[in-house]
Amino acid sequence: MSHHPSLKGSTKIVQKRNVLKRYERIDLLTKEDKWKEGNKVLGLPKTKVIQ
Repeated sequence: MSHHPSLKGSTKIVQKRNVLKRYERIDLLTKEDKWKEGNKVLGLPKTKVIQ
């Protein structure tokens, strides 16, 4: 099955993500000293996306 022509360059499109993965949030929180090893990974505080 062939791909539609409009999808041809879709891999080149880079958009700003507005949601971080859990490991990315933990990395940001550890840099800000708001999360320490052994804390729960569920219910993490909100973080801003930095790019």
